[in-house]
Amino acid sequence: MLMFWRFTQSLFPNFRQDITINIENARQWQGGVRAACCGLVAGLVLALLPLAALADTRLPPGVRSVLEVRNIPADSLSILVTDIDSGRTIIEWNDDVPRNPASTMKLITTLVALHELGPSYQWKTETYALGEISDGVLDGDLLIKGYGDPFLVTERVWRLVRDLSQTGLREITGDIVIDDSYFDVAPSDPGAFDKQPLRAYNVAPNALLMNLKVVRYWFEPDPSANAVRVILEPPLENLRVENRLSLGNRSCSGYQRGISITADDEFTTMILDGTFPNRCKNYALSRTALDHNAYAYGLFAALWKEAGNKLGGSWRTGTAPESEKPYTVFPSQPLSEIITHINKHSNNVMARQLLYTLSAETFGTPGTEQGGREVVSAWLERNVPDVDSVVLENGAGLSRSARVNARDFNEILRFAWRQPYMPELASSLALSGHDGTLRRRFDDAKLTGQAHLKTGSLDDVVAIAGYMQARSGRRFAVVALHNYTDIHRGPGEEVQTALLRYLYEQ
Repeated sequence: MLMFWRFTQSLFPNFRQDITINIENARQWQGGVRAACCGLVAGLVLALLPLAALADTRLPPGVRSVLEVRNIPADSLSILVTDIDSGRTIIEWNDDVPRNPASTMKLITTLVALHELGPSYQWKTETYALGEISDGVLDGDLLIKGYGDPFLVTERVWRLVRDLSQTGLREITGDIVIDDSYFDVAPSDPGAFDKQPLRAYNVAPNALLMNLKVVRYWFEPDPSANAVRVILEPPLENLRVENRLSLGNRSCSGYQRGISITADDEFTTMILDGTFPNRCKNYALSRTALDHNAYAYGLFAALWKEAGNKLGGSWRTGTAPESEKPYTVFPSQPLSEIITHINKHSNNVMARQLLYTLSAETFGTPGTEQGGREVVSAWLERNVPDVDSVVLENGAGLSRSARVNARDFNEILRFAWRQPYMPELASSLALSGHDGTLRRRFDDAKLTGQAHLKTGSLDDVVAIAGYMQARSGRRFAVVALHNYTDIHRGPGEEVQTALLRYLYEQ
């Protein structure tokens, strides 16, 4: 009898109605069920089955087990897995339900950028000498204009400084003038999303984004002075640090090792408070500081002086003269490398920089978030016209309103697989058990190195999207979107692991 029930369920996998069984009606149907052909029997019997029974036939046993043990409703999960070569659907579950995809949305943003800009696309950062240069001395200001380079980190700013020094420039008598007009970024509260304004993931875009606007604080105990030494990387001369930390006699453990970091209203003074364990050799925390242009000045000035050069003034904002050629032009890494930083490590502000760049390159300056959304929407309409569930918002997935369903996401993945730049996109995703956000996940003997995936996680949201190779050599496009209370606290990853282990055996 049990085999009969399972057989009838398998004939109609798309029938999802959950009804209340009427006993009298069931008896009337009983005779018809016995006499009718198999198709009619299956349809009538399945109509009496609850939705929970459907999950038994359409979700892998390991996934069902996790959901049952963790008491998670099956309708909180969406999955669509397809065979890339044949197009055959392997698993289909709630695939038409729009859900929050968290950071998996970055995969869509980077895909559109690869297609529209090309893998060799490069940003630039220009400098202008606003004055006469004689014997290595600029009698005036140096203007730095940004064009949205997402990865102008400390090491690359050092190279920009080196390029300037190689021209023979050794002294700037005036100010550093910052031109960030290539993007038009509306003022925003950095703590609006989760009340964590100093977290790196909340940094807003800027045309002259340097070092992701992040400072790394290194803490070391100094028992002789009963104090805590604090070292900043990079050292910003215009950032003030108020060190109120004390040493405590305890093991090196606890949340942030007992350190709290807060800022004044202008983000120009960082206040370090708490008790740091004396048994810690060292510890590091990364937080944002200053506003964008103040940070850019502080980093450039520190590296300029570190190179043995002189700077006479301070900084201000301005715009580059249209009639003059730049003094130097510093190129970024190519887009193919930039998307690796974005996808493997799920960098929010870099993804948002990419969205503004799409706007500026398509519609002209200044680039805007709305313009970037329009570029992505138009691209989807041209290339995957059946896709209609994508709500992009900021392109990074750091959003409560972003949406996509598993069916549309899977269609986008299959489109991407057929494109010439597929290797660049796939290799930008985290490799299971090896790097990025998957460095410590899916690292058992079966799954290590078998999947290139973009992960996503917010409170009550977990997701994966990308490609996987089974033991048989079959390749799958995989999308799993899970929205449920506290799903991000572990159960969501258990579901994903069970799904990938099942696919590995196919």
